[in-house]
Parts: sequence; structure tokens; C-alpha cells
Amino acid sequence: MSLDTQSLARILGHDFKDTARLTRALTHASTGDHDYERLEFLGDRIVNMLVAEILYARYPDETEGDMARRHTALVRGETLADAARRIGLSAHVILSESEAGSGGHNNDHILCDIMESVTAALYLDGGLEVARSFIHKALTDPIETMAAPPMDPKTALQEWSQAKAIGLPSYIETAREGPDHAPVFTVEVTLPGYAPQTGQGASKRIAEKEAAEKLLERVKE
Repeated sequence: MSLDTQSLARILGHDFKDTARLTRALTHASTGDHDYERLEFLGDRIVNMLVAEILYARYPDETEGDMARRHTALVRGETLADAARRIGLSAHVILSESEAGSGGHNNDHILCDIMESVTAALYLDGGLEVARSFIHKALTDPIETMAAPPMDPKTALQEWSQAKAIGLPSYIETAREGPDHAPVFTVEVTLPGYAPQTGQGASKRIAEKEAAEKLLERVKE
């Protein structure tokens, strides 16, 4: 697959000097070619640092705990994957035929990795300011719409149950379906005195979050 370098330059805000590096950043392991995994390793650390920098500057009066909650929400897989779709990067991921056929261009895990690997490639090709500009652009929407520090549903459920002195929620994986590259997990959460609730997702963490959200709605009715 040849890169559409003009479209990518508009999306990324940078013309790559080393297009081979950009190709690697967009290449999934399913192709059997040099893939993005090493770049993703570096990019994960860069994204975390840049998001922390954004929040430190944007919220000078917030506590470490509030900034940490914002940070967790912004760097999680679903947020980064949504950003990849929103800016049009998802269409440029290089996948094997079978991976593309099974929905790889819309897979949260792959798109999160791509955001991180591309950030690393931008950093290596153009420097930290280029990577910073990309992350600012990609995450503007979720940053602007996050009025208050969000609380993870699992944390909110645990705090509620502790305040009521009824014990802690318990999470059990009850099913895993689908192929290895695109699994669907089902998780059940239980809390003394309430009916169990289940959630599903592409990872156990996502399934747990959905289950916790459902149980929170139930206990607060």
C-alpha cells in the first residue's frame, strides 16, 4: 500500500522527511512487514507526557488528583481511537487483507496504537514541537468538552459502596468470544444486596467499565 502523503501531511501537520518511518508507524503486525510496535512503545510515553503538559498549563488551580483523572480519560484507548477516526487517520492504517476485512480500520486497540506510533514518528522526524502540535490538534475536542474531572465508573462505584459500608464490587470474566485479534469480553459485576450487571467490550477493562456504569445506574435509582 502506497502512502497518500498529501492527505497525511494535512492530517498530521507535518511533511515527513523520512517517509519510511511514517510507513512503519502506520503498519500493523498482520502484514508481516516491519510494524509499528517499537514506535508505539516510544509514542505511549510521549503522549502521556504531552497530555500531562497540556493539563498542567490549562488547569493551574486543579489538584494533582483532578488532573490525574483528566489525564486517565484522555490517554485511554477509546479516547485516542476516537481521535484517530475524527482526524481521518484511521483510513491510512496499513493492514493485512484479513485484518482489514475483520474491521481493523475501526478497531480501538489498533487505532490507539497508531496514534501513539505516529506521535513517536512525528517526534523523531520533526522534533517535540511537531509531536506537541499533533496531540493538541487531535485531543482538542475531548479536552474542550471535559467540563469537570471525570470519575471512572469503577472508581465511582467503589467509592459509593464504601460510603454505604456494603462491601466492594467484584468483577468476574464470564465469557470471551471472537478471534484473538478482535476479542469480545463479557464481565459481570456483583455488589451485596443488588442484582449483578454485565458489560461487554474489546478488553476486560472496557467490559468492567460498562458493567460498573450499569450497576451505578441501578443502585442510584
